[in-house]
Amino acid sequence: MRVLITGANRGVGAALLAVYAARGDTVTGTARQPDAELWPLDVTDPAAIATLAARFARENPEGLDLLICNAGVYLEDERDLDNGIPADIWADTFAVNVTGVYLMVEAMLPALRRAKGRVAIVGSQMGSSTRATGGSYVYRASKAAALNLGRNLATDLKGEGIAVGVYHPGWVRTDMGGSDADIDVTTSARGLVARFDALNPATTGVFEMWDGRAMPF
Repeated sequence: MRVLITGANRGVGAALLAVYAARGDTVTGTARQPDAELWPLDVTDPAAIATLAARFARENPEGLDLLICNAGVYLEDERDLDNGIPADIWADTFAVNVTGVYLMVEAMLPALRRAKGRVAIVGSQMGSSTRATGGSYVYRASKAAALNLGRNLATDLKGEGIAVGVYHPGWVRTDMGGSDADIDVTTSARGLVARFDALNPATTGVFEMWDGRAMPF
């Protein structure tokens, strides 16, 4: 299976890369500041995305079986209603967490069509409109938009046999999740891979936890 993962240099993305490599899949990871094993990619740069898509097509003429849109940012830190959230934080967050997802799907669609592949968007339970617990306004809004995007892509691509799912990786011990989080990156990644393997046209549009539990929209 041919897999492409954005944001694969650390955290859940790096763990996903390791799981797929260990089981023998042909896996390509990307990063803004890549090492020798990762392809360079800034998901906010349309030209960089086009370059990557062209390279992938040359090296993988059979197409793409699974696109994992994992790259994401949390830029708010301690900012809130009282101390203000600058407009550039909103713009930069949405550029990665939402627009970057769309641009990747758009660019990789020819390769996905060749293989009748799947798209997995690494979202968050913080994007659930029914779990509005307050705070983290920018991140929550971006993940809600990514969820909406994924659901609509699922509708539009179902007729072509391309399934799309959105997944919460859990509260993971990463730079973003912190040291007090519930699970480690390997546990999250293995659970997510199982969910991605189960994604198909009959289940397209799902919003699930890493362990398979359905998430509320």
